[in-house]
Amino acid sequence: MKWQIVAALVIFSLFIGAGGTYLGMTLLDSNEATVDQGAAKNSKNQALTSKELDKIKKSYEFISGNYVENIDNEEVLEGAIKGMIGTLNDPYSVYMDEETVQQFTESLDSSFEGIGAEVSMQGGKVTIVAPFKDSPAEKAGLKPNDKILTIDGKSIDGLDLYEAVLKIRGEKGTTVTLGIQRAGVSEPLDVKVKRDEIPIETVYADQFNINGKTIGLLEITSFSEETAKDFQEELNALEEKGIDGLVIDVRGNPGGYLESVEHISKILLPGNKPYVQIEDRNGNKQRLISSLKEKKPYPIVGLIDEGSASASEILAAALKEAGGYKLVGVNSFGKGTVQQTVDLGDGSNLKLTMFKWLTPDGNWIHEKGIKPTVKVEQPDYFYANPLTVDKEPLAYDMNNDQVKNAQKMLDGLGFAPGRTDGYFSEETKQAVIAFQKKNKLEATGKIDAETATKLQDNVLAEIRDRSNDLQLKTALELAAE
Repeated sequence: MKWQIVAALVIFSLFIGAGGTYLGMTLLDSNEATVDQGAAKNSKNQALTSKELDKIKKSYEFISGNYVENIDNEEVLEGAIKGMIGTLNDPYSVYMDEETVQQFTESLDSSFEGIGAEVSMQGGKVTIVAPFKDSPAEKAGLKPNDKILTIDGKSIDGLDLYEAVLKIRGEKGTTVTLGIQRAGVSEPLDVKVKRDEIPIETVYADQFNINGKTIGLLEITSFSEETAKDFQEELNALEEKGIDGLVIDVRGNPGGYLESVEHISKILLPGNKPYVQIEDRNGNKQRLISSLKEKKPYPIVGLIDEGSASASEILAAALKEAGGYKLVGVNSFGKGTVQQTVDLGDGSNLKLTMFKWLTPDGNWIHEKGIKPTVKVEQPDYFYANPLTVDKEPLAYDMNNDQVKNAQKMLDGLGFAPGRTDGYFSEETKQAVIAFQKKNKLEATGKIDAETATKLQDNVLAEIRDRSNDLQLKTALELAAE
């Protein structure tokens, strides 16, 4: 039985509709024996007494032999395992039966079909950690920390993460409606997402001319098995062309394999400090240190946001504390634990939180996140919520959150609604008319479903226009100093 270590979010946050990235990778090959022996020792110290084992056996036999209806013995056994996990009150420790494991490991190719989002269980709610770049989830307006309440109108209360995710999965071209609870919005939002094929590409490279200097950009969308290799290749290509600075963007990156972020850290950071520390239940720490002697001959700037989680936070913290580099953006997600996964021998898996990861300076960022050195928020319309207009259009004299979101969009697009507090004023009506005329829609001054869709399409186009990305602009300018 081979124990495997994975970076924080990997175990419990899965590609919706994918085979998932929960498959473990070793922490450090040279330390595998130490880790295994430690796990065995802890297990021995906590072993159940014969009396306690007899209690479990008697309960099982009594239920099996006397319950008023016939029972499924396997379900009772799995329920017992889930019950033990449930007492931990840890959303990142989980049991998956054989069928669930198979469903989540069947799509480990270069793409998968789904909505393209990473999810976790937070406060008992299935929660969006981050939508993938250019995914259906991103296009539909799903955002980090959105809580999923319903799937196609049905409550998911009582479902564990995997059960919920399996209901969201589906074939390319089909649509799923997610009922979303979002901070700052009084009523739940219905977000329709059209499933599609999601390519698994994790590293994107670009370069910019800033104040006469060439600045490279490497965007990492998640940490997969190939990410470190792709990162090295793209970095080599940028350096061969000649760069005066580098921006590493892990915004919206929900995490991934620890081994990937380990290799990238070794490429970038000198060994004057550990790039991460792994702490066990007894406070013993493994300090992972790069063998690199010197820093890169150019400045590096990191980009983070509320969707940067787990492995991306490991890299961000390493850049900040081990490299002394600047981080631009807003506070990260805050996921600071590490899980081990074990095959129980029948195809089912048990994944258990067994370690914390600490920053180079020994800080634990769990549920706190990493603070940027330079805080930069995006324009208001970047944070506008999806518009849901089914029957009655938004019109003059209405006052609600939907109107407020529409006003933010109109304002961001330059149509001056006059206010952004949710009251549909005469100025807002004129702004809607101007927008409709420009987009060749019937100029009613009311926001019907067609106008709402066009508004959201225009806003998404503006968000994707890098000239509007204030965080990226700031990072590029700092890298060019």
